[in-house]
Amino acid sequence: MSTITTTNPANGEAIETYSLMTRNEAVQKLEAAHAAFLDWRGKSHAKRAPYLIRIAKVLRDHADELAKLMTRETGKLYKDGKTEVEICAAILEYTAQHGPDVLADEERTHGTKGARGVVSHQPIGVIYSIQPWNFPLYQPVRVLAANLMAGNACVLKHASICTGSGLRLRELCIEAGLPADLFQVILIDHDTSDALIEHPLVRGVTMTGSDGAGRHIGGVAAKALKKTLLELGSNDAYLVLEDADIETAVKYSVMGRLYNNGETCVSAKRFVVTEKVYDAFVSAFVDQMQSIVMGDPMDEDTQLGPLSSDDQFQTVKEQVTQSIAKGAKVLCGGTAPERSGAYYPATVLVDVAPGMPAYDDEIFGPVAAVIRARDDEDAMRIANDSRYGLGGGIFCQDEERALKLARDHFDTGMVRINSFGAADPNMPFGGVKDSGYGREHGGFGMKEFTNAKAIFLP
Repeated sequence: MSTITTTNPANGEAIETYSLMTRNEAVQKLEAAHAAFLDWRGKSHAKRAPYLIRIAKVLRDHADELAKLMTRETGKLYKDGKTEVEICAAILEYTAQHGPDVLADEERTHGTKGARGVVSHQPIGVIYSIQPWNFPLYQPVRVLAANLMAGNACVLKHASICTGSGLRLRELCIEAGLPADLFQVILIDHDTSDALIEHPLVRGVTMTGSDGAGRHIGGVAAKALKKTLLELGSNDAYLVLEDADIETAVKYSVMGRLYNNGETCVSAKRFVVTEKVYDAFVSAFVDQMQSIVMGDPMDEDTQLGPLSSDDQFQTVKEQVTQSIAKGAKVLCGGTAPERSGAYYPATVLVDVAPGMPAYDDEIFGPVAAVIRARDDEDAMRIANDSRYGLGGGIFCQDEERALKLARDHFDTGMVRINSFGAADPNMPFGGVKDSGYGREHGGFGMKEFTNAKAIFLP
C-alpha cells in the first residue's frame, strides 16, 4: 500500500508516515458523509450556527499546538500560524453570525398580478474540497464553515505535506461536537481523487491550487456535470504610481511579498513602478529586503522561514535562474544559503520583462519582480498584462483616484489600496481569468453550493 511521509522543511527530518486509502475506503468515507448530510440538512441555520461557534473556541484553545504543527509540516512562521488559527476562528464566528440572514428564504413576486414567490437556498449534498499546503488550517476551514452553514457535508483531500494538520482539524471539529461523519478527511492519490469527483454522491467540487491543476480538476468535474469553485493563484501586480508615498509603498511591498514566506496566492509578486519614483522605491525596497532575518520559523525574531519543501525550493530556484538567463538582474538575494533546509532568501529582480517566469508565472516564494513603467497609465496596462487576475494593489496618495482605477480598470477579483492583506471574512475572495472563478467569504461562499430553489405560490 502506498504511503505519505510528511517532512519538516526546516531540517529535512521525517515527521509522520500515513497509509493512502483504497478507492473503496474513500468511497465509504463519502457515503458516510452523505448519510450525515441527510440528517444535518434538516437542522435550521440557527441550529447549525452553534456548532461553528464551538469549533472556533476549540481551535483557539489549541492555537499553540496547531501553529507548531503547521510550522513543522510547512515551514510557516510560528507567529503566522497563530494568526492563521485566529483568522479561522473569526471566519467560523462570522459565518455563524451572518449565515442565518444570508441564507434565509427570500420573498419575491411573480406573474403579472404579483403573486407570491419564495427563493430558498437549499443544501445540495457532499462538497469535495481539494486544498493546498500553504495555509493548512485556513484553506479547509473557509470551505468547511460556509458549507456547514449551508447544510452540506464536506470531504477534504488535503495536500500531502500537511496531512497531519488536516487530520487534526477533523479531530478538533469532532471534539467541538460536530457529527463525526459530516466532515471527512481522505488520504488518496490523484486517480482515486478523479474517481471521487465523478461519484454521484459528490455534488460540488472546490479546489485551491495551480491553474494547471485547476484545468484538470475543472475538466473532470465538467464532464460529470459538477459545479466547481476554483481559486488558482496569481502573479499579483502592485502599482507604485507617480504620487505614491514611498515609505508606505515600501513597507507594504515588503510585507506583501514575504508574508507566509512568500507562499500566498494573493501575495504582492510583481511591482510595477512608474519612472518618476522608480529609483527612490527600488533603493528603499532593496534596503529593507536585504535586512530581512531568515531562520528558524519557531524563532520569534525570524522574518522569513524555509519554503514548504525541497520540491518547492527547486521550483523557485529554477524560476529565478530562468529569469536571469532571459535578462533579469538580481539586486539582492538570488542565491540559496549554505545551510540545511529549504531556505531561499528575500530576492529582488529588476529589468523583468515578458517571457520570463518572474513576469509571466507565479513565483511561490520570496522573490519580488520589479517592472519599470513610463507613467501611471502604462503601469495599469502592465498590471493587466497577465493571464492571472486574483488580486493586486495600488499605492497612490489620491485615494479616490486609486478607487476609480481599482473599480474600473484593474482586471482582478481583489485590489488593495495603500495596504496589504490576505483575506477578510466580510469581503469576497476570488479571481478572474486563469485565477479561477467563484467567491468565498463575505457571504458569497455560503451560497456557492446551494440550490437557489424558486417556489411559485398562486
